[in-house]
Amino acid sequence: MRTLNLAPLHRATVGFDQITDMMDRIMSNDTNNQTYPPYNIEKTADDSWRISIAVAGFSDEDLNVEVKENALHVTANRSEDDTERNYVHRGIATRAFNRRFHLADHVKITGASHENGMLHIDLIREVPEALKPRRIEIAKTASKETDVIEAEKAT
Repeated sequence: MRTLNLAPLHRATVGFDQITDMMDRIMSNDTNNQTYPPYNIEKTADDSWRISIAVAGFSDEDLNVEVKENALHVTANRSEDDTERNYVHRGIATRAFNRRFHLADHVKITGASHENGMLHIDLIREVPEALKPRRIEIAKTASKETDVIEAEKAT
């Protein structure tokens, strides 16, 4: 097992507890390496992404997409109406799933669509104006020469 010492991070930062929690989740042996359903994460612009999840066999009513506590939850439950069918081979999995994606601060869901067996979820990062970098003007202090010149003009 690989261990990671986060002590230097704790000494040099304040308020980054979410990062250490995320690293703990990733590094722990308890993580459930889900492979179903397969998905892609595509960067569509500097501050936008698209998550595409393969959901063949599911209808719009079977799928649920919601955001809670900075996490995107995609769940699917399909009613088993295939009990009457007699499959020779069943390779299309339609079992229930719960896929979770952790979202960074200020990442919002802009929409979701379901077409051709793919669920597409579009995301964008919207940083509030108050948090964007802004330039601070540096005030110039009057030097002694300008004071002397102004005093000569006054006489």
